[in-house]
Amino acid sequence: MILHGYFRSSAAWRVRIVLALKGLKTEQRFQHLRHGEQRSAEYLAINPQGLLPSLILDDGTALTQSLAICEYLDERHPDPPLLPTDLIRRAKVRAFAQAVACDIHPVQNLSVLKRLQALGHTPDQTQTWAHDVIAGGFDALEALVADTAGPFAFGDRPTLADVLLVPQMANARRFGVDLRWPRLNAIEAACLALPAFADTRPELQPDAE
Repeated sequence: MILHGYFRSSAAWRVRIVLALKGLKTEQRFQHLRHGEQRSAEYLAINPQGLLPSLILDDGTALTQSLAICEYLDERHPDPPLLPTDLIRRAKVRAFAQAVACDIHPVQNLSVLKRLQALGHTPDQTQTWAHDVIAGGFDALEALVADTAGPFAFGDRPTLADVLLVPQMANARRFGVDLRWPRLNAIEAACLALPAFADTRPELQPDAE
């Protein structure tokens, strides 16, 4: 398999974590987001959205959207599982993950911030935008796992919720968010004690700057 990513892409980090949890090896190829390489004709032929990550399977099939890729890998390689068997808990894990992937991350990513600046907002204003989006989202995430048993978001092993949370915590730090959520901090610490999370960190990637 070939994973197209970028060291600082939190969506690509999600897929790296899942690949590591599953013990799967990939060739990594890099699209530099700030240089616009994701909009090249060659890459758009793989992912018409021009987004990262994309995963090319052994037969040449291209998969896009990090959540879809993570769930594909979980179904194709079910050990260890990323979703509980209980349907209610399964829905709660998905809801947590989607809160990050659908509601927090998209409205603070690079393309949105550039659009805001193109509309006349200053860099400081767009930084504040990203900061406030993340902080408000984390308030909700903390409440969603306030009463769950640890050390991970939904029990004694990582799930899709943890896979989505850890990269978003790194994003929060980049935007100067005061990480004042004790449960989220504890979950992150438990995750980063595992090689699958620690060894896939952005600063350890071959294209890190």
